[in-house]
Amino acid sequence: MVTMIKPSFGIDEVVAQLRERRNSALRARQGNERPPLLPSRQVLAEVVGGLAAALFPHRLGRPDLCSENIDHYVGYTLDMALSALHQQVRRELMFRSGCQDLCADENERAVSVVQRFGQALPRVRELIDSDVTAAYQGDPAAGSKDEVLICYPGIWAMIHHRLAHLLYNEGITLTARVMAELAHSATGIDIHPGAQIGDHFFIDHGTGVVIGETAIIGRQVRLYQAVTLGAKRFNVEEDGSLVKGEPRHPILEDEVVIYAGATVLGRVTIGRGSVIGGNVWLTRSVPPGSMVSQAGAVTAPEVAQGRIPNDAELWRAFGI
Repeated sequence: MVTMIKPSFGIDEVVAQLRERRNSALRARQGNERPPLLPSRQVLAEVVGGLAAALFPHRLGRPDLCSENIDHYVGYTLDMALSALHQQVRRELMFRSGCQDLCADENERAVSVVQRFGQALPRVRELIDSDVTAAYQGDPAAGSKDEVLICYPGIWAMIHHRLAHLLYNEGITLTARVMAELAHSATGIDIHPGAQIGDHFFIDHGTGVVIGETAIIGRQVRLYQAVTLGAKRFNVEEDGSLVKGEPRHPILEDEVVIYAGATVLGRVTIGRGSVIGGNVWLTRSVPPGSMVSQAGAVTAPEVAQGRIPNDAELWRAFGI
């Protein structure tokens, strides 16, 4: 019988080297070796799951709920989720202050933020209902609104975004960003929590969609997969660092449709009711009612007259 001897992998030495690397990074970043208190991705994933269950208890919560116990379930689930969220908000405030504990004012702020967040949840439910309706009405493959809610990645991304946007507006930007990145990881849809998005918003298919921080999207807008609403350029400070917070992403007015693979860059405005074709690269504003394709653009008056120029005319008009 052969006796197996557990091989040595030099783990003690690796642990010591990792400790030194970790402490060195902490010293460089914050001047000491105390690990920062950061919002937890795992906890926030559970928070979003709990909030989704409280918002849609029958479909995203427990299927066995009845009229006698549903309110109790919603209340209990909401209490657990908001209590956990409060701890994550406290962690962010402690991280920003560089302290291991919060002063009374900051503790009060954490409570107030979560209270206002909770009070806004009925409005979040209303907005998500409108997104579900837009998806159901806009996709002939959708069999029911229930199917849309539990299957469509665009709706899961918007549940995260509607919640994260509340926190972003409260200045709890790191926690909001973690929420957004959870949806990004799960769906391939990257929506910055700062983006302002109106009701009845529909992302069809969704994979590869990118929506930047300062984008403003109106009502009843539809995007298809791989659409980018990004920045054209970044202004820099005298020291070479990027200027933060400047409006640099597109504005989409109501009822805009952007087809797959289109890229819209910069602080441009896409007028109401415009249609942007697939794979278009757009860095200028277009008036309401426009139709933009790779060959060029058709303005609203031409559409109203029923005259759509042929490809040759578009190429000449746009110098292509």
